[in-house]
Amino acid sequence: MEFAYKQAILIRVDLGMSVGKIAAQAAHAAVSAAEECRRIKPEWFRAWLEEGQKKVVLRVSGLEELKRLHDQARSLGLPTSIVEDAGLTEVPAGTITALGIGPAPSGLVDRVTGRLKLL
Repeated sequence: MEFAYKQAILIRVDLGMSVGKIAAQAAHAAVSAAEECRRIKPEWFRAWLEEGQKKVVLRVSGLEELKRLHDQARSLGLPTSIVEDAGLTEVPAGTITALGIGPAPSGLVDRVTGRLKLL
């Protein structure tokens, strides 16, 4: 099946987060970005839901790369959500851990994330 819409979740690998912490941060990014999409691009959100909610989880080297990709996604009009941790477990409060992009048309998401490796 060809997916016209997808969501990308970008995780910082420089923080040394545990698998459970990464899963929680990815979930925060996915839900928050989906809510942003539902607000600003409801037609994208509905189409993505109907297609099965495709997601990819990708790695970024650190904060600067994450911020650059966030800016690029926003310049293309993509829904995004940056996750800042509350600091209750593994990283200090306010640490940016993840970025959700989309759901959005797959081609637009790929323009931002196409060169990134899977987590």
